[in-house]
Amino acid sequence: MGEHCCGLSVGESVPDFKMETYEPSKGDFGEVSLQALRDQKKWTVLFFYPADFTFV
Repeated sequence: MGEHCCGLSVGESVPDFKMETYEPSKGDFGEVSLQALRDQKKWTVLFFYPADFTFV
């Protein structure tokens, strides 16, 4: 897979990524990566909701 993800189908592996997070209970920013979650044997659910931040 190249520099960007052009779409995945059910059953395909998601490429590793890192993203900045915010934890409201701590009032602090952090970082999470898919590889770190895999290493911890955590389940991860990814979803895309394109209309969430669009003006209606």
